[in-house]
Amino acid sequence: MVKFSREYEASIIPEWKAVFVDYKCLKKLIKRIKIARRDAGPPPLLAAGETGSSYGFSVLDPVRSIAARFAAHHAAASSPEQEFLEKADEELDKVNKFYATQEAELLARGDALIEQLRILADVKRILADHAAASSRRGRGRALGRANSMPPPSPSVNGSSGRHLLSGLASPQSMSDGSVELQQARVAEGAAVAEEVMAALERNGVSFVGGGLAKAKKDGSGKQLMGRAALLQLPATVRIDIPPTSPGRAALKVWEELVNVLRKDGADPAAAFVHRKKLQHAEKNIRDAFLALYRGLELLKKFSSLNVKAFTKILKKFVKVSEQHQATDKFSEKVKRSPFSSSDKVLQLADEVECIFLRHFAGNDRKVAMKYLKPQQPRNTHMITFLVGLFTGTFVSLFIIYSVLAHVAGIFSSTGSPTYMDIVYHVFSMFALISLHVFLYGCNLFMWKSTRINHNFIFDFSSSTALTHRDAFLMSASIMCTVVAALVINLFLRNAGATYTDALPGALLVLSTGVLFCPFNIFYRSTRYCFMRVMRNIIFSPFYKVLMADFFMADQLTSQIPLLRHMEFAACYFMAGTFRNQAYETCTSSPQYTHLAYVISFLPYYWRAMQCLRRYLEEGHDINQLANAGKYVSAMVAAAVRFKYAATPTPLWMWMVVISSSGATIYQLYWDFVMDWGFLNPKSKNLWLRDQLILKKKSIYYVSMMLNLALRLAWAQSVMKLHLGRVESRLLDFSLASLEIIRRGHWNFYRLEHEHLNNAGKFRAVKTVPLPFRELETD
Repeated sequence: MVKFSREYEASIIPEWKAVFVDYKCLKKLIKRIKIARRDAGPPPLLAAGETGSSYGFSVLDPVRSIAARFAAHHAAASSPEQEFLEKADEELDKVNKFYATQEAELLARGDALIEQLRILADVKRILADHAAASSRRGRGRALGRANSMPPPSPSVNGSSGRHLLSGLASPQSMSDGSVELQQARVAEGAAVAEEVMAALERNGVSFVGGGLAKAKKDGSGKQLMGRAALLQLPATVRIDIPPTSPGRAALKVWEELVNVLRKDGADPAAAFVHRKKLQHAEKNIRDAFLALYRGLELLKKFSSLNVKAFTKILKKFVKVSEQHQATDKFSEKVKRSPFSSSDKVLQLADEVECIFLRHFAGNDRKVAMKYLKPQQPRNTHMITFLVGLFTGTFVSLFIIYSVLAHVAGIFSSTGSPTYMDIVYHVFSMFALISLHVFLYGCNLFMWKSTRINHNFIFDFSSSTALTHRDAFLMSASIMCTVVAALVINLFLRNAGATYTDALPGALLVLSTGVLFCPFNIFYRSTRYCFMRVMRNIIFSPFYKVLMADFFMADQLTSQIPLLRHMEFAACYFMAGTFRNQAYETCTSSPQYTHLAYVISFLPYYWRAMQCLRRYLEEGHDINQLANAGKYVSAMVAAAVRFKYAATPTPLWMWMVVISSSGATIYQLYWDFVMDWGFLNPKSKNLWLRDQLILKKKSIYYVSMMLNLALRLAWAQSVMKLHLGRVESRLLDFSLASLEIIRRGHWNFYRLEHEHLNNAGKFRAVKTVPLPFRELETD
């Protein structure tokens, strides 16, 4: 049977660990009570007539009695039992304060979300009603004009209803058609604005100058009175959709341009309503309800775990101390506490379930629970079995390949240079990918073991996120497939088959097909998430930078050799040069050289652009500019090393030493201080940080030294090492592998620091921005 203390430690919410009951501390106090009672022993029994004094009766006996009574009272006041009760009272007060704060925040968030949903429902209903009415009026006008005049052009017919629904009529569209059509559009837009603004005002939304509306004239000299004319003024409420993608950013820019160019005859409803905004607003509100429900579930778990912890520890206390009255009194205090007796969270959770079921799940409870309470993936032994199977197969095939390559003399000085030149790039690429996935699996295992909530940090769904076993399976299967292709390629080469070099190309096609496979096999959710993150990175800074985006971009800065291998593979196979094995075409041509230069600093460029985007979005945080400077220095160092490789003169060698040393010092400072939070001179842990997850501090010091040593791998580029063709390839692959190992090692401490920051601010649920927000007015 698992002890409750272990079950309790495994169940607490990692980000809220500091505000849970300190069960271990209370257990230590109970152990101290037990030791104190054992050492005290039973009081000695006196014989009849004995007074406890060897000197008989004395006039000082009353004074001694009073002194003994005061001493007993003082001992009781400082007894271990009293110390336990005081500590338990402190823990109870801590839990109550945190629960009350979180409950108030969640209730306020719930009220705000319900208000947002009411506004959204009113706006959608009004726009739908006016779209239907405009469509009917448009058909009636079309039939009337068909009897009296030639049919109008398709660009005008029926456009009024469409513009009302979209809410964003371009200036050009307002100039089309007759004056009567323009007046009709303005009148219909004003009617939409009238009802939408009335609905917003019913929900507590006000507009600037609500009582000071003045008449405005349209193009025909007529006046528009009331709220319709008032829409030309800035409103205090708008649908605020963050420009997280290029599409949303372009839409926002277009709206600003339209608002600037809008004339008096423009559609008044275009000021704040259109279809895309409503879709994004609905999605944001849905995500906000999911986040609210997640927070409510966590708070319910917080309450139940603490109630159980207090119940368990009080049972232990009364068993050891036998103070039934004090225990019953404290138990009643726990039962009356807000975290134990309040039912507001339960009521709000039920209300959120009903709202989500009705508005976002089409009254289908199964669909609603799929989003509100996603099922955790079941752990099966099949994945573990497949990991062992593929690993054993990989080892066996690698031994077979090593024997065959030695017999054929592939790696000897007299071996065929073509084989190494072509096969090396393709299979090194897959080997580096497999190594990186394996180290990511090690990261996942360590994060899970140390209770670092990586799924929350990366905003991954717990039902589809990879586990460490999944990562190990992917790594083993990749290497097994690659080594099998190596063995088959070597068999075909020894048999004298033609086009044997097409096999690596077939492996590339197979891997690309698996990556883009649309069927729900081979971890489709993970593959699609990877492609989405890569899209965000490639098009930086046009996409909002999330944690997963810049974390993956940091991985790419360690995979520059992989990108170079991909460059060669694309050149060699896509250009069709495997027919004549013109290896020099993809190594010595000027286009290849220039592309290699671009690839060398492209990951640093993406990462610098992400930092600039975050600088603009996060209130001009100067740390983001400093972080971008780190990647710029890395680009400069890479450019200097590239120039030195082309013209190895002493001047450029010293330029390499200076630029690479400066970039390395910059990177080491950022690694240790900003990314890991180390080198704090005021920390209670010497030159580390105050909070450490790993128990052995020596691991952190060794990790710092290892990171320092691997950061200096660039020194090999200025050393004149006289190596053969095979040894040179092996050295390049080894250095690339060491950089990936350094990155996998860096990953753990980076997420550890991020997790501790979240725990310090009690962030356990993401905050979704609400679409309808009030603007500040002068």
